[in-house]
Amino acid sequence: MMITVELNVADFEYDIHSLVKAFYPEHDVLVRAVCTEAPESLRTRYPEAVFHLAVVYKEAEIWFSFFHEQESEAALCGDVSVDFADRKETKNRLKQRLYELLTAFSGRTLPWGTLTGIRPTKIPYAMLEDGASEDAIRTYMRETYFTSDEKIDLSIEIAKRERQLLSRLDYEDGYSLYIGIPFCPSTCLYCSFTSYPIHTWKKRVDEYLDALCKEISWTAKACQDKYLNAVYIGGGTPTSLEPEQLERLIVQIGESFHLMDAEGRIVYGGMERETEKECSDVAGDVCVRSGTGRSSNHLLEFTVEAGRPDSITAEKLAVLKRHNISRISINPQTMKEETLRLIGRQHTVEQTRQSFFLAREMGFDNINMDLIVGLPEESTDDVRRTMEEIMKLGPDNVTVHSLAIKRASRLRIERENYGHLHIKNTWENIQQTADYCRRMGLKPYYLYRQKNMAGNFENVGYAAPGKAGVYNILIMEEKQSIMALGAGATTKVVFDHGNRIERVGNVKDITNYLERVDEMIERKRNHLNKIGKR
Repeated sequence: MMITVELNVADFEYDIHSLVKAFYPEHDVLVRAVCTEAPESLRTRYPEAVFHLAVVYKEAEIWFSFFHEQESEAALCGDVSVDFADRKETKNRLKQRLYELLTAFSGRTLPWGTLTGIRPTKIPYAMLEDGASEDAIRTYMRETYFTSDEKIDLSIEIAKRERQLLSRLDYEDGYSLYIGIPFCPSTCLYCSFTSYPIHTWKKRVDEYLDALCKEISWTAKACQDKYLNAVYIGGGTPTSLEPEQLERLIVQIGESFHLMDAEGRIVYGGMERETEKECSDVAGDVCVRSGTGRSSNHLLEFTVEAGRPDSITAEKLAVLKRHNISRISINPQTMKEETLRLIGRQHTVEQTRQSFFLAREMGFDNINMDLIVGLPEESTDDVRRTMEEIMKLGPDNVTVHSLAIKRASRLRIERENYGHLHIKNTWENIQQTADYCRRMGLKPYYLYRQKNMAGNFENVGYAAPGKAGVYNILIMEEKQSIMALGAGATTKVVFDHGNRIERVGNVKDITNYLERVDEMIERKRNHLNKIGKR
């Protein structure tokens, strides 16, 4: 099903598309700027469209007209006065008026109002940095973006926790490291990440690690005058690797960046976490303090996404434990067996439980679990049952994702095969996941949004005191450079505390990456002078 939007001038197309799509995430939204001489309008070309929106820019105002299918009379009209010389204010006024009209036309509101960006906590974060009061932030977000009180409170709560941690980091001299392992046991229905079935690449995994280790070695030397604060091995599913391959990778990282002691254990130093009692202002959620630490490095955490329960073995966990990995993920997504089969995950609910118990028995004390709400055919009761099962396990972190249907996912590409599936997220789903997390003693510490999210909600990370994922905050707030290695990984070079960011992407295709790894290194070399040295 489609919605068409025509503009008489090519301007603010992205903002209009994003807002219309937020109200109608289940529909395709086609936006095109046309001139009066256009031989064929979108209304003519797509007569089956659910509705058509015409946007007309005039000298000092913008007109909006909504048409049902082929009706010649507009069902709803509205306008707004603007000063095109002030682009920021023009965009705000355009989105405010369009939001009001879409609310009237659709009969619904959005929890985040006109905010369509993926990092809404940046607004309260920046205002807190500038000394604004919480009341001033609430007024600004409510009046400027029509954000609901619940989302304003959530974003302020998270921004305060983020500041508590990030205020202690050295943005200029610090950086983080992402290592991408693009292999999985199978490809999930909703997945759009760089990921390939491990069984088809098994004979070339060592070759991939050869290229990756080359990139790791170069990066360590290139960044030797910087402070490495966090390491994150993601994917894909890093535990798709065999134990000896995991061993090789972690040792390469530890030795290259001088993170290991004589016994081969990752050492964390430079900053140490405070206790809950010592950090009473935010209940110790994400506090760290400066200090000499236990080594000369500045590493705060080393995360490995164990990910799929069917990829986890005692031997692989033993490798991670032996090297003192501080944080792992075991990601069920749901605890409903039928949904696991539907979305293409090969593990069972019982495997999730057993993997978690095994990790606990081996001494892992910071385990994250990823969940997705809005999965096909899942009801509010299904989400509640999943949260009940998760609460019995008692993880240290829970990350709740709202399903986002990306263009590269099978769910989108093969719509003819999955169009019959019921996919819906609700406020009740989001609220009950938040309630369960708080009952487990977990508090929200980072938040981000994605395009095409079911219900136009958000992804939220919850953590126990002292267990928040540093890397997760850093990648969301974009205040520190992140060196990203491996196929499909994107390095972010951050300037001026996030006011300017340049991205350096690696090729996604594994064969291309293997053949062009030297080129990937050269790309980073050309940007390294922009990262700066202390």
